[in-house]
Amino acid sequence: MSEARIVLTTVGDEQKAEEFAAALVERRLAACVNIVGPIRSVYRWKGAVVREPEYLLIVKTVAEQAARLEAVFKELHPYELPERVELSLEGGSEQYLAWIAGEVQDG
Repeated sequence: MSEARIVLTTVGDEQKAEEFAAALVERRLAACVNIVGPIRSVYRWKGAVVREPEYLLIVKTVAEQAARLEAVFKELHPYELPERVELSLEGGSEQYLAWIAGEVQDG
């Protein structure tokens, strides 16, 4: 079975979050994307401390597809420097993990 991954990113606009999530699922790079928010982010950007509302995207995928996400982020993500943090899963429901793997296989 493929190794499941969670990829995290943020987007500043709800509609763009929806569009980005849909593109990942439609391209079979993600089995599911949860959109959480709005959240509030505080970060340093270009020398200034910024406080912005954002939407957190939790992308469920597998290692093979997570590696392909970098190109798609460059193509579609609205940020100049998008967050793309990949987390390995140590366990979980075997049936759910198998579902993720099945949904992200090349169609």
